[in-house]
Amino acid sequence: MAISDTAPEIEAMQLEIRRSMSGQERLRVCLEMSVFARELRKAGIHRDHPDWSDREVMMELFRLAFFPEPLPAWVR
Repeated sequence: MAISDTAPEIEAMQLEIRRSMSGQERLRVCLEMSVFARELRKAGIHRDHPDWSDREVMMELFRLAFFPEPLPAWVR
C-alpha cells in the first residue's frame, strides 16, 4: 500500500480530472512535471556546488540522469 498525504475524496477528484483529460493534455502535464523536476534537481546541484558554472551544473545533471559513474571522456 502506497503512503499518501492526500485525502481519499481529493484523490477521487484528481482521478476524475485525469480521466477527463485528452491524451495530449496528459502528455503536456507529464512534460511540465518533467521540466519542473529537472529544474529542482539543477537548483539542488547549484546549491551544493555554488562555485560551479552553468555548464558544470548541466553536465552533473546529465551524469546523474544517464551515467552511474563519472562521465566518460567522450562526453566531457
